[in-house]
Amino acid sequence: MQKVLVTGATGFIGSALMSALSQRADVQVCGVDLRPPRDAMPGFAQLDLRDTAALTALFTSFRPTAVIHLASIVTPPPGMTRAEMRAIDVGATEVLVGLCVAHRVRHLTVLTSGASYGYHADNPEWIDEDTPIRGNVEFAYSDHKRQIEEFLAQTRVDHPELKLLILRPGTLLGRHVDNQITALFAKPRVLGVAGYDSPFVFLWDEDVVAILLQGLANETTGNFNLAGDGAVSMRQIAERLNKPYMPLPAWLLRGLLTVLHPLGVVQYGPEQVMFLQYRPVLSNARLKRDFAYTPRYTSLEALDALLEAQPLLKGAR
Repeated sequence: MQKVLVTGATGFIGSALMSALSQRADVQVCGVDLRPPRDAMPGFAQLDLRDTAALTALFTSFRPTAVIHLASIVTPPPGMTRAEMRAIDVGATEVLVGLCVAHRVRHLTVLTSGASYGYHADNPEWIDEDTPIRGNVEFAYSDHKRQIEEFLAQTRVDHPELKLLILRPGTLLGRHVDNQITALFAKPRVLGVAGYDSPFVFLWDEDVVAILLQGLANETTGNFNLAGDGAVSMRQIAERLNKPYMPLPAWLLRGLLTVLHPLGVVQYGPEQVMFLQYRPVLSNARLKRDFAYTPRYTSLEALDALLEAQPLLKGAR
């Protein structure tokens, strides 16, 4: 009997994973999250990962043999400070890993992000798992993922007895996914940066759940990018959305966001221009070769599947 603890259990990936694990006769699952689930979730406990005493008590009572760490702040709510974000993303991860070591957890999976590589002008055309983790101080999410990855790398050295699997997904899409990227697609036109293709790598959410389950079953270790085959440029995205593509000079886009963001007209700040200019394009070669998993959709097929599931994202023909 595996005893699996899942953090971030009420997110769209966590909910699907909890559903899959709860149907397994050989698994006892406990899911935790700050937010309660929308529907009944067997094995759920509402818990703030920053509450070290409560988390320690849970480890003591549940005694997990495996942990899948999904909890993260992707889109912070209004008013959340960067220090609060770091306490949840980085601080809680450090405490969680320490508890895994202290309680002799056999296997730990951590879902980080392709954003941990950072958005840099000198990124290689295709990023593999040997590319340095650099993040961006300008982006809290990217910077925190870098800090987490550095901590996990040291954990591997200090505690080789803990089997550690690190997964770095590209942009996740799914039937019910609603995130910053789908919000970008919902706009009446697709903005880009002139002179930059800004390619996205997409992965369907069901693939993420399948990869998590396979990694758990095989107690896989290592670092793996998660992405479908190929990449999709902003111009291609606009064509699929039946919407006009509007590439603006970087200086103009940066200036517009500088003015509009403080007014609350747009949710993106001027630093987001780098997000479109220098996107890390993830290679999935190691995922297919060493993890032995091939995503069901290419990046373009995942986008098409999203538009089939959420047709309101598309413009009029």
